[in-house]
Amino acid sequence: MGRRRSPFPAPAAGLLVPGCAGLVALGCLASVLATGPVQRPVALAFGSLVALGELTRRTGAEVREAAPLGAAGALAYAMLGDVRGQPAQHGVAQTVTVVLAASLLGSVPYVARGGGPVLDHLARRVLTVAFAAVCFQPLSGQGAFRDWSGPAYAPLLLALLALTTLCDAVLAAAPAHARTGWPFGPLLREELRGMVGITSAVCATGAVMALAVSVAGLWALPVFCVPLLLAQLSYRRYAAVRATYRQTIASLARATEIAGYTPAGHARRVAGLGVAVGRELGLSGAELTVLEYAALMHDIGQLSLVDPVPAGATAGLPVCEQRRIALLGGAVVRQTGVDAAVAVVVERQADPCREQPVAARIVRVVNAYEEKVRDAGPGGVLTALEELRLATAGDYAPEVVEALARVLARGSLSEPSAG
Repeated sequence: MGRRRSPFPAPAAGLLVPGCAGLVALGCLASVLATGPVQRPVALAFGSLVALGELTRRTGAEVREAAPLGAAGALAYAMLGDVRGQPAQHGVAQTVTVVLAASLLGSVPYVARGGGPVLDHLARRVLTVAFAAVCFQPLSGQGAFRDWSGPAYAPLLLALLALTTLCDAVLAAAPAHARTGWPFGPLLREELRGMVGITSAVCATGAVMALAVSVAGLWALPVFCVPLLLAQLSYRRYAAVRATYRQTIASLARATEIAGYTPAGHARRVAGLGVAVGRELGLSGAELTVLEYAALMHDIGQLSLVDPVPAGATAGLPVCEQRRIALLGGAVVRQTGVDAAVAVVVERQADPCREQPVAARIVRVVNAYEEKVRDAGPGGVLTALEELRLATAGDYAPEVVEALARVLARGSLSEPSAG
């Protein structure tokens, strides 16, 4: 079905980043044990900062940078050239060792509570810090940056941090591409878009910390922790508001199920499969959010019907009736205060596919697929896909149908669950 395969098997892809991080960590630890640590007060100060950042980390499925304070401290230590006028001597190996030890120490409470994928987080942290340190420490130790004094030094640090951010985005997108088969380019772009917010603050704080310690010494560290901690607190509140907003939309979407107009779980299944198809087609994070909300609320216009459609299957209704229900649904969405872009998708899901936005095309195809496959029995998935492919021209967008087929192929053409 035109399925795109990753160059690495999924299990190997899942172990590639942690395996590389483990090798780097072992090499750095062996080097530090052989030569002994240097500038121990500096290492202790930055290690304490990283550990504190891990202890105050955030959790959640949508969190890209779980421990921003720890990340800022780690990057500052990797790009530390001087400590109050005295050259820093810790080098790449000690940088990685201190950051790893502090991150492990700060992660102990989360490991004890089973709080999330700590291994992936630590692996990315080790490789990202190693990349930053390799770019900076050898050249700094040789005095290559001594001529970059004054205002020119800060842009240099920011440029190196930008490269480090790109490295981190690649480390996040490559395993996801290998595991899921989703296009690498859109995954990388989505990672970079997601890093514009808190990651920009992390990079800026890391650069400022390194500059401040080089002038004022280690006392600068607690001073520059406060703004990032406040930003982290504000982000937590924003995330809580967003989660509540999504729960409200999901509750509104269930109104058709409670009233008996659509089968239980129909909106949730359409939303889940629709987002997967959207990722396959390369939609951005904001577009995927609009798509998810529209898919959850795509049937809300059925509440205006006097007699419910059997099993809520609107795909078999006359086109004029489908459009009337879609327009009524869009009007309801607008009255709820949800983003107007969501209402547009709901309103246009019954239009000819060439005139629809991409999100509306996806909702239309996935909704029709879910309705066709629901009671089809064994082999219903392939039958439903074939019906979508053979439908009258203009009913369903061919590129969306093929993307749906690829998503289903990766899931072994599984049947939708009943609830």
